[in-house]
Amino acid sequence: MTETKKTSKKPTTNSVVTKPTNTTVTKSTISTATNPTNSSTTNPVVNPDLQPEKNSQSKSVLPKKVAIKSYTINLSPKNLLNKSFLYIFLGLLFLPFILSLFTTDNSNEISLSNLVSDVREDKIQKIEITGNELRAEYKDSSEKIALKEDGQDLVDIFKAAEIDLAKTDLEVQSVAASELIWKLVLSFLPVLLMIVVFLFIFRQAKGGQDGILGIGKSKAKLFVKGKQNTNFSAVGGMDEAKKELEEIVDFLKNPKKYAKVGARTPKGVLLVGPAGTGKTLLARAVAGEAGVQFLSIAGSEFMEMLVGVGASRARDLFLTAKKLAPSIIFIDEIDAIGRARGRGNMGGHDEREQTLNQILVEMDGFSQNDNVIVMAATNRGDMLDPALVRPGRFDRRVLVALPDLEERKFIIKIHAKNKPFVKGLKWEKVAKRTVGFSGADIENMLNEAAISVVRANREIISLEDIEEAALKVKLGPSKKRLQDDLEKKMTSYHEIGHSIIAHVSPNADPVHRVSILSRGRALGFTLTPPEKDKLQTTKSELMDSIAVLLGGRSAEKLVFNELTAGASSDIQKATRIARAMVNDYGMSPLGPMNFSPQSDASYNSMWGESDKISESLQEKVDNEIKKIIDAGQKKADEILIKYRKQLDEISQELIKVESLDGDEFEKLMGVPKAKVRV
Repeated sequence: MTETKKTSKKPTTNSVVTKPTNTTVTKSTISTATNPTNSSTTNPVVNPDLQPEKNSQSKSVLPKKVAIKSYTINLSPKNLLNKSFLYIFLGLLFLPFILSLFTTDNSNEISLSNLVSDVREDKIQKIEITGNELRAEYKDSSEKIALKEDGQDLVDIFKAAEIDLAKTDLEVQSVAASELIWKLVLSFLPVLLMIVVFLFIFRQAKGGQDGILGIGKSKAKLFVKGKQNTNFSAVGGMDEAKKELEEIVDFLKNPKKYAKVGARTPKGVLLVGPAGTGKTLLARAVAGEAGVQFLSIAGSEFMEMLVGVGASRARDLFLTAKKLAPSIIFIDEIDAIGRARGRGNMGGHDEREQTLNQILVEMDGFSQNDNVIVMAATNRGDMLDPALVRPGRFDRRVLVALPDLEERKFIIKIHAKNKPFVKGLKWEKVAKRTVGFSGADIENMLNEAAISVVRANREIISLEDIEEAALKVKLGPSKKRLQDDLEKKMTSYHEIGHSIIAHVSPNADPVHRVSILSRGRALGFTLTPPEKDKLQTTKSELMDSIAVLLGGRSAEKLVFNELTAGASSDIQKATRIARAMVNDYGMSPLGPMNFSPQSDASYNSMWGESDKISESLQEKVDNEIKKIIDAGQKKADEILIKYRKQLDEISQELIKVESLDGDEFEKLMGVPKAKVRV
């Protein structure tokens, strides 16, 4: 698809938001914008006992349900030790002091000298001796408490004070066993607590040591055999990829059949493709079809701060898989650890390389009877180490590409389940307008369509909802920007300039929608999706694409004799196409020679280090790129001068309605879409 946008470029905002353009295979987009809002209401719980009584003739009312809230408290030893141990320790440590504050009544305490003085004055009737505590009972029925030192005898104290013992009744009480125990507990409790603390610290240190030794254990998630619900029927399209993987399933189910003819089990399958095309889904489908143990791990999970952890986890992963054989190991995003070695390493120990080395050894160390297959997924297959992708490790390389028309139909049917659509919806039309969509994009598109219907308080999804959702997925939500009349007029002419050139150029894709409604940071957009999936791109198609991209700039110059910064995205895409035509495709008088920087695949090269062409040859390359751009600009100017009347009329109409679909635009043009004569 050739997608052109007019972007706003002001000092306060970023100028361009672009979507990378593929110069060899064109792609399409579609649109909508919604912000789902969640509304919730709470139904009050009514107590039936508080309801007004009804007459005796009314029917009995069933008791209403009462909402019951349940609370759970996790009292596991681990939680108690980790969360409450410190508080319990501090509380017990200060428990004697706290109890003394609440159990001691200071108002009844007197000194020993006052007690002796009261005995001399014959105020005390009786003294009870309990350990070091002297409880005096006065003749006026009041009680006082005094304390003496350990080892002191009250009789000796009275004799020293020359007090007649006959005046006072002395009664010695034996200390209760419970009180002795309590005093012992209070005395030895701090010591016991310190012992417990040290034991806890030693135990934690031992656990930490075990954790350090166990950090090299694999973190792979194990999916139990027979509990995988995913199979190939749930995978839309990708017939070639599924055919390759079906043989892998047969290897796991019937290994003896292949061993009879001397065939060995493939050691590895590498899934390569763009993001969102279903690589992980394919791996799960293989596990579900084969009915074997499935170990899943991400490439980044091998890496840790400690040296040697990644290699240790790799060893443990493969050891576990061999014990569970037959089994599948799936490493997602393997480029995180599988990048080519020796590039960009400025010395020192490289943990990532050691992990990769261990994986290489484990994969090449399989025996024929292990019956373990390694599957990996990446969208950067060009960055992987040559030793990793060679036969003997990853024997098969399965390309998972974007779905074609028939595959998109199948994927749409899968994700359209359990969603209400209008009767007679043309899925063929939806599939044609989603060129360049991955399976994840299609699922997201249908989900956004369903959300927009809920927001609008409707129950049926229409074709317009799907198209708006597709536009939102690719271009972002629509926005209402405050543009003055001049800005809106310039944006309209800019987009119609793209559309007219695409309509009259035979090698350009037809206009699907043109709009001046802002999406993202773009003030407007023109969608030109291809009518069918393309596998090849010709020079004529690329030249027309450049002319279409420069059409908005030509319209601005023709009508307003002015240029805006909104064409920066178009210029960037046109330059990229022209540069690829000269450097990579050999579509210039310089001939079939690649002028792009050539990177050396050897281990001794550095990242970013490449062979460059001479300055004189680079100057020729730049001149050829400029000639292509100038030719596209000249063609755009000539077409718009020829169709100036349609440019003015359609631009004025677009200002009024803000959006035109392909049929409406063609009707206003008055001429059919130009096509290539075969």
